[in-house]
Amino acid sequence: MKQSQNPKNPRLTLQVSPTDDGLRLDVFCAAHIDSCSRNQIQKLNEEGCVLVDEVRRTHHYKVSEGESIQVELPPENVRAAPAPEQIPINIVFEDDDILVVNKPAGMVVHPAHGNREGTLVNAVLGLGCTLSLLGGEDRPGIVHRLDKDTSGVMVMAKTDAAYRGLAGEIKERRMEKTYHAIAWGNLGMAHRTIDSEIARHPVHRQKMTVVPKGGRPALTEVFVVDSFTHFDYIRILTLTGRTHQIRVHLSSISHPVLGDMVYGARRNRRLSSNTGVRSRILMLQKTMQRHALHATRLSFAHPASGHRLSFQVAIPGDMRRVLETLHITDTGGNR
Repeated sequence: MKQSQNPKNPRLTLQVSPTDDGLRLDVFCAAHIDSCSRNQIQKLNEEGCVLVDEVRRTHHYKVSEGESIQVELPPENVRAAPAPEQIPINIVFEDDDILVVNKPAGMVVHPAHGNREGTLVNAVLGLGCTLSLLGGEDRPGIVHRLDKDTSGVMVMAKTDAAYRGLAGEIKERRMEKTYHAIAWGNLGMAHRTIDSEIARHPVHRQKMTVVPKGGRPALTEVFVVDSFTHFDYIRILTLTGRTHQIRVHLSSISHPVLGDMVYGARRNRRLSSNTGVRSRILMLQKTMQRHALHATRLSFAHPASGHRLSFQVAIPGDMRRVLETLHITDTGGNR
């Protein structure tokens, strides 16, 4: 994000990334400017303060990857840039162009409402790294994200050229992302493809949901690694990068991620009502106090050299302990 030198009307410039392609203009701006709601963005747009490549558009306009969005904000809506913080972070790989990290569970990726400090961005800036601002001043270096309670490997862009290169990998679906999760229930098949569009929930706006049409295409491949009574340990390939994609898709087929109280609370309550299952669930919840989802592998072409890179990180201790507990306690027909 670039900012004008006019202190009365700071002008921010946002570049549309592949993951934002197709969003409504007001939705895109509100998602990238934490201090503004969609209604505020719409009002600014009516006043001529929102431009797409220097052209006025309606707030219904669908943005396209590569477009530049200019937004003039009133001073009260301008926030300070993220501050460097001395927070330990596991660096998997680093060079002049990119930074690959193993994000811990419980850490928000970038500053947003209610989480202005203690984020991955704050931690990386605390290392003295310079990050690309093309994705937004609050999101330096961020080309893709992991949910707060999802752990695992992700890449950040240190330069604008690297940002564009990685964004291109995502847009062309060349960036390969592999996850492992523990899901409720047994899929009953070794492999399943989930091809369902995802959109913002019409009532609960903080959630996403599967819709028959009018959403954004989303494709998830699920492979069963191991089965237990009431649970499957699965490997997941995401061929698109929609918000909450894995959690929404798994919930839509009645196999939500263990510990997901946003998309799996109903399944958790139903099984917990079974006295024979309740004690086991309580034991697992004490072992893992978040949803059981981890990004294990990331593969992409280096934005400068073009060489194919692949990074893999082991599942964290809490997920490993849950799997060990399931192996020890399981007495179901699958063992």
